[in-house]
Amino acid sequence: MELTYTEAEEEFRRELRSWLSANIPEEWTRPGFWESLDDAESFRLRRDWERDKALAGFAGIQWPTEYGGRGGTPGMKAIYDEETVRAHAPRTVNPLGLTFLAPTVMAIGTDAQKKEIIGPMLRNEVIWCQGFSEPGAGSDLAALSTKGVRDGDDFVVNGQKVWTTNAVHGDKIFTLVRTEPGSAKHRGISMLLIDMHQPGVDARPLKQMSGASEFGEVFFDDARVPATECLGEIGDGWRTAMLLLSFERGASGIAQYTEFRRQYDQIVQVARARGRDRDPVVRGKLARVLTELECLRLHAMHVLTQVERGRDLGFEASMTKLQWSEAFQDLWEVFDDILGEDATLDSVDGIDLKAMHAQAMWSRSVTIWGGSSQVQRNITAERVLGLPR
Repeated sequence: MELTYTEAEEEFRRELRSWLSANIPEEWTRPGFWESLDDAESFRLRRDWERDKALAGFAGIQWPTEYGGRGGTPGMKAIYDEETVRAHAPRTVNPLGLTFLAPTVMAIGTDAQKKEIIGPMLRNEVIWCQGFSEPGAGSDLAALSTKGVRDGDDFVVNGQKVWTTNAVHGDKIFTLVRTEPGSAKHRGISMLLIDMHQPGVDARPLKQMSGASEFGEVFFDDARVPATECLGEIGDGWRTAMLLLSFERGASGIAQYTEFRRQYDQIVQVARARGRDRDPVVRGKLARVLTELECLRLHAMHVLTQVERGRDLGFEASMTKLQWSEAFQDLWEVFDDILGEDATLDSVDGIDLKAMHAQAMWSRSVTIWGGSSQVQRNITAERVLGLPR
């Protein structure tokens, strides 16, 4: 396992730090700033900033230059993840498109799809949603029932998707649709690329307990999509989906560790302000969480090393998801324990808690979305450790 970066990568770090310092307003870094904005204003600011970042050459770090990327190394991408978190940079408004769709299009898209999708996505001219989960198809994605019926050169799509991130802001959605009548399970599914600004597509927000509406539900009522707007082969959408999901790998744990470690320090500050830092039970919980976080850091560096050596991690990506999500949830459970009955207050002892409350509530979801912890444990047991089913 390598724990250091090359000189070229460290030079990239210096260049990135300089640009971030010059382009992130100081007010954006204040606790509670983003929580003080409504969803529309927050989205607008982040979209504009990310467009400027792309134009400055600090987007698509590992993407080939032919697609507008920087052509950087996995180490540069890890540094980018780390430094943007340290600088309190806004989170991306196009996460699913950039992480999943773009590399899939680069791998199997047509020339027209590569031209029409990748550049506009990188510059945030087009916001993409992912339409996988349905009310009756969550962890069992193959149970999806949204249908696409061929009508000449188009598919006519009817059905519903749910838990769709950025649903109300989305311009287009890459979604799994059953396009072969009578098919079941993994067969007869296609991945269609659907324009959301058309009659027959209705995106509705779902309000979270934090008050945010980051995701929503999408209804298709005779929505039309050209058959040419299929990513991969028609009827072979399951294979396309597995390729797409395989891109959730690499050094993602670097960003999580950096953010969680900063949050840990904030929680320790709250414990000291409340006088709970002298409680041996609280100290023990904080020590256990800190150990988890340091294990996450070492695992992230191990993963980065393997990626740099050209190894295909495959199902081992499940271990990363399981580790960071469980550590994150444990961290914010300690926060709730420290505050006790004061956990609903906006501030205590002069410390603004609004942003921390939002993180604590969000932490309840991370062991569910993206594959629940139970699913990740099964995958790790069967596909990585080779244990019997």
